[in-house]
Amino acid sequence: MHRVLGLIRRQAPDILAVQEVDSRGRGNDHCGFTALRGHLPGHALAETIRAKDGAYGHMLLSRWPIKQSALHDLSHPGREPRVAIEAEIATPAGALRVISTHLGLLQRERYTQATRLAALVRRLEGPLVVLGDFNEWGWRGPVFRALASQMPARTRHRTFPSRLPALKLDRIFCRPASLLGRNWRDMTGRLASDHLPVVAELHMPGKLKEAGAP
Repeated sequence: MHRVLGLIRRQAPDILAVQEVDSRGRGNDHCGFTALRGHLPGHALAETIRAKDGAYGHMLLSRWPIKQSALHDLSHPGREPRVAIEAEIATPAGALRVISTHLGLLQRERYTQATRLAALVRRLEGPLVVLGDFNEWGWRGPVFRALASQMPARTRHRTFPSRLPALKLDRIFCRPASLLGRNWRDMTGRLASDHLPVVAELHMPGKLKEAGAP
């Protein structure tokens, strides 16, 4: 966990999505949810698996206030529970909608999840970022087909496995296209995770801010 937090401190993102946060059997001193909550003031979490000794899931964090948030069930029958976190973030340049998620490993479940995700995107207005681990192996997979027409800009970095990245599993989608600015991978992330983090500058009206998806 200290390596993950060191990576976050180096990048100092204003908005952050973190997947595979696990507190099971770790106690308060090593709980990822607790450590991350203490790093950025605004947070929304999805505990997709709960156990007697903790929970597993993902988090969305923000340097600025999260005005409202909601969890949307993307689970496919018989597979690991999956959730999308939707939040409205009050940035200095205005309201920004953000959705973070971690999709399934099988194409049939990602098809269901991508369809629900696209329906959620259609309901939201204004600048929007959708980011996370999409587990999308092919460039024409169900996630791309569902989101491409609605989210015109996206990062295109190979992120997995981190030591020899070959697959573009982790992405940041943006609407409008002008929202997405310079973006890159942090190669030092291979010391903290099996996925490389993706970082992007966002061009909000009159302001340049950063968002990250390690």
